[in-house]
Amino acid sequence: MSSSSTLSRPLSALAQHVATGLRQTPKALSSMYFYDDAGSRLFQQIMALPEYYPTRAEFAIFEEHGAAIAAALRPAGNGPFALVELGAGDGSKTKVLLREFLRADADFTYAPVDISAGAMTGLVDGLKQEMPGLRVAPVVSDYATALRQLGSRPGSKGVLFLGSNIGNFAPADRLSFLRQLAAPLAPADRLLIGFDLQKDPRRIRAAYDDSQGVTAAFNLNLLTRLNRELDADFDLASWQHFTDYNPLSGAVRSYLVSTRAQQVRIPALDETFQFTAWEVIHTENSYKFTLPQIEELAAQVGLRVVDTFTDADADFADVVMAAQE
Repeated sequence: MSSSSTLSRPLSALAQHVATGLRQTPKALSSMYFYDDAGSRLFQQIMALPEYYPTRAEFAIFEEHGAAIAAALRPAGNGPFALVELGAGDGSKTKVLLREFLRADADFTYAPVDISAGAMTGLVDGLKQEMPGLRVAPVVSDYATALRQLGSRPGSKGVLFLGSNIGNFAPADRLSFLRQLAAPLAPADRLLIGFDLQKDPRRIRAAYDDSQGVTAAFNLNLLTRLNRELDADFDLASWQHFTDYNPLSGAVRSYLVSTRAQQVRIPALDETFQFTAWEVIHTENSYKFTLPQIEELAAQVGLRVVDTFTDADADFADVVMAAQE
């Protein structure tokens, strides 16, 4: 493929991101692109791993406090509202809340948002079977698009951002994202965010480097996606997964490590990238929080904490927020 023919066609969002990420030092790619259909399936497996406590902890919160959380999310006067979930995945935890809303005869529409069309199809099909009376308005998009749509959505809304996804943002990006999330919220609207709390550093690290190698496969699948969608020639046998946790910053950082000096050709960019032996591509952050940090974070973006729900071991917190009055 010639340079002129490649450049004559507009680059996809993924190609643009890869071009920027692999030209910088150190090289980095966003964890947002983990979630193609294969990546979404691998993440479902991760959530069932014995080391991966966040899903079980948040599920326990919903099981114990589901009615109270549902009540905290409903608008005053119990009028109609939309329940918008960013990054819905398989909806396993959310189904607990949905059943609470249905049990309370709430007038609502569930609007799940996910970047993976495959994951969305599975979720919607499952909901039709399990909750035939539920109104569902699925949206397949990235967070940026979903946030723009959120601002134009009429009526009251409760917004869900579960599963400690907020921890994937670097601090400055986190503030920017939360400001965008807070901007369209009316005083009666509510926002529920899941936060993974700081705890034994060894438990945290093990959750991101499991003994079965599923997390490694999840990280490496990003290269498989680039090979498939951008015609790249990453040799997966020459890459490995590595992760570490810094208890001072509260950050888990995951990397893809080049195990030898190599070059990777990406025809979609008409470019070849050089990697030295043991050079890394930073692929994911996963920050852990304390409750005072969550209060401070909310205040910085014009939100206030309304309710906080934790599991029995205080591993995880689901925090209901509203716009500052």
